[in-house]
Amino acid sequence: MNIILLGPPGAGKGTQARRLVDERNMVQLSTGDMLREARTSGTEMGLKVAQVMDNGHLVTDEIVIGLIRERLTGAQPEGGYIFDGFPRTLAQADALGELMADVGQSIARVIEMSVDDDVLVARVTGRSTCGDCGEVYHDVTRPIPADGACVKCGGRTFKRRADDNEASLRTRLMAYYKQTSPLIGYFHAKGNLSTVDGLAEIDTVAACIAELLA
Repeated sequence: MNIILLGPPGAGKGTQARRLVDERNMVQLSTGDMLREARTSGTEMGLKVAQVMDNGHLVTDEIVIGLIRERLTGAQPEGGYIFDGFPRTLAQADALGELMADVGQSIARVIEMSVDDDVLVARVTGRSTCGDCGEVYHDVTRPIPADGACVKCGGRTFKRRADDNEASLRTRLMAYYKQTSPLIGYFHAKGNLSTVDGLAEIDTVAACIAELLA
């Protein structure tokens, strides 16, 4: 089962994707991770990615779709793929749809993680992650353990994103609403969109997603 997680920055897409990887043997396809891996892979596509990035240019949709094609035509994961961070635009959604049809696959479910902007800002500005495994913590709702060790991996290095501040987040939210939120109507028209409350407790969100994928 292949799915897309939609939602603004800070909505919890990464957290839920990691749970799906652990619990359902799915594979998370993160555009950023794929580009970093491709850059050092030595493959023809990887060399193309490295050249573009080294020249300071933006990686084209064509290249990203090429990387996704490589994954979809390789060994298939037991649980399917999670698309996280792609597509971001209507053009990318069209390209992904054409690719999936070309390789004989489909997107079973698109899950929108809906949020309230003001609550989201409060959530994100207090957020930190484990530098080793990416586990998410929050100053108020889920503080770093008193012993300074990550509950998941035991790591002791924690970091905050430089742009996890109110001004930067609202800029990122505006970009999301301009570029990506039109996908909500796009996938609704295709009949495979579902919405969950992205600001609910992590376990509650996970249960809602599991019900949608049952």
